Amino acid sequence: MLNPCRAAGFVCGLSIAFCVASSLATATEPLSFQIRNDVPLQELSPDFCWFHPRAAAIPGAGESGGPAVILTLQKHLRASDHYSGLSFMRSDDQGATWTAPVLPPELDWQKESDEVDIAVCDVTPGWHAQTGRLIAIGTKLRYSRTGEQLTDVPGGYQCAYATYDPATGAWTKWKFLETPDLDGGYFLLAPGCVQWLTRPDGTLLVPCYCKGPTGTDYTSTVLHCRFDGETMTLLESGNEIGMTGGRGIVEPSLAEYDGRYYLTLRNDAGAYVTTSNDGLHFDPMQPWMFDDGSELGSYNTQQHWLVHSEGLFLAYTRRGANNEHIFRHRAPLFIAQVDPERLVVIRSTEAIAIPDRGAPLGNFGACAVSTEESWITDAEYILSSSPDPRGADGSVFVSRILWGKPNRLSP
Repeated sequence: MLNPCRAAGFVCGLSIAFCVASSLATATEPLSFQIRNDVPLQELSPDFCWFHPRAAAIPGAGESGGPAVILTLQKHLRASDHYSGLSFMRSDDQGATWTAPVLPPELDWQKESDEVDIAVCDVTPGWHAQTGRLIAIGTKLRYSRTGEQLTDVPGGYQCAYATYDPATGAWTKWKFLETPDLDGGYFLLAPGCVQWLTRPDGTLLVPCYCKGPTGTDYTSTVLHCRFDGETMTLLESGNEIGMTGGRGIVEPSLAEYDGRYYLTLRNDAGAYVTTSNDGLHFDPMQPWMFDDGSELGSYNTQQHWLVHSEGLFLAYTRRGANNEHIFRHRAPLFIAQVDPERLVVIRSTEAIAIPDRGAPLGNFGACAVSTEESWITDAEYILSSSPDPRGADGSVFVSRILWGKPNRLSP
């Protein structure tokens, strides 16, 4: 492997076993797991921090027939939401060693004009078994020379995608999904920080949020797309999910568990969940709650799913964890099992996946890597040449969720 970076053991050396049991009567059987944190990359700079780390496993492409793992990430520059091109790291030994971050020219900024750069951010990679390609899906956006996002023209946000060939290690250039109604409801359309799915027939279900040329509130929907190995084509859209205030509903993430689809949703003031029989048409949403009837306390940030054959899990941040010093309470990062019938988080199963070390944890990812483990990937948001007194030092985390039972749904 070129340029290996040894995955460091987590700074506190924690490997914690959780044998969880629900205190309330429920049909959900709790699943035990352990948590182990690795740090494949750590860098402190006053000019940037690594952001948006998200992983995807490529079955059979690693050592001894195991999976290879691609971790996409990019630099958050000093201006708000100003991102570099997309870099990636690769591990062929399930995270024991990693290549250094590489920024392929195909995934770097594109120049629209002397005054406008095109970038793609909020990317989520995923394996597409039907074509043997990894697909990276994110949001195209336009930057001014000072890093300001330009949303004054149709397509200022747009669904972008690129593919990776594990045999050659080559990426394609960014392409953009053609959508109708660019002057109307799809004036801005962003599949940003979402979890998307591949159906058994190879078509994609891609959550996104969108809005017209006026107003501040977004609605969320799911796009059903065909992918032929090179091009994504929109087939149909699901119903729109929205609310008034708090920028509406954004950053939807989709999971399928036991024949039903689950969508978790972000609003400035809270977090919501809804379900669907077909992945396109969803019931009215409801606020995320604990099983004891109390509010989950997640707000103005994303949540993501971990799906195991024996249970459905949610990763999230929340209030009420002695974290008032953290911007939007974005640390620590929790994981807990969900009761899929009642649509509540089982409080007794809650565990800290990535701790609070004095800095917010940025936009994160969650995925299955093997039958034995799933990963939550995140990075500390700190633009400084010195670490935070509580320990934050610009670490990129791989939080390994080590399951007590094999995950039959793993790729």
